[in-house]
Amino acid sequence: MPVPATPKIYHIVHVDRLASIIDDGSLWCDEQVIRRNPPGTQIGMNKIKQRRLHELTLNSHPGLHVGACVPFYFCPRSVMLYLIHRGNDPDLSYRGGQGPIIHLQADLQQVVNWADENQRRWAFTLSNAGSCYFEDRSSLTQLGEIDWEAVHANQWAGNGVPHTVKEGKQAEFLLEGWFPWGLISAIGVRSQQTYDQVFAILQDKEHRPRLELKPEWYY
Repeated sequence: MPVPATPKIYHIVHVDRLASIIDDGSLWCDEQVIRRNPPGTQIGMNKIKQRRLHELTLNSHPGLHVGACVPFYFCPRSVMLYLIHRGNDPDLSYRGGQGPIIHLQADLQQVVNWADENQRRWAFTLSNAGSCYFEDRSSLTQLGEIDWEAVHANQWAGNGVPHTVKEGKQAEFLLEGWFPWGLISAIGVRSQQTYDQVFAILQDKEHRPRLELKPEWYY
């Protein structure tokens, strides 16, 4: 599968984090989340977060830890969202299911342009940046190295599905430090209830990304 003409990137958060993200004007990396302790529910796996914070660095930017970057996937309906949906992984402390989880979408080229103009380091990985081994790149000319067929696969595990599909689907885009709220172009939600919550939060805000019901982005 060729590189999409206009690749999008996606970050998932609990809906109760949205107000603080907007107030701060930023999505914070895990390193900053620990320091700032913003209100709202934290999702993710603590063991992997610690590895990203203290052990895993980027080859394309020596010394930059994965946990010092804000992570995005190249697709909605991620493997991580499936783990949240199942809620039975012992390393996952959050047990509230996928219903309150929202997708924040941004345009890759727009984000990279902003990062370059503001001297902010960025990279993308070819697989899960929380694994013990991954490859990273820092040039958009290398986007073709991502397994885009795996990224967009709905079936990424099970009988007859190579393990490489699951790995490829977890490719990430990483932006150093923080991600500007103003670069979020759309928000996808699973239910009308969550839509109404987000709508109420956005109502009086200067930047209001397009809000859409996207049940196909969920399990």
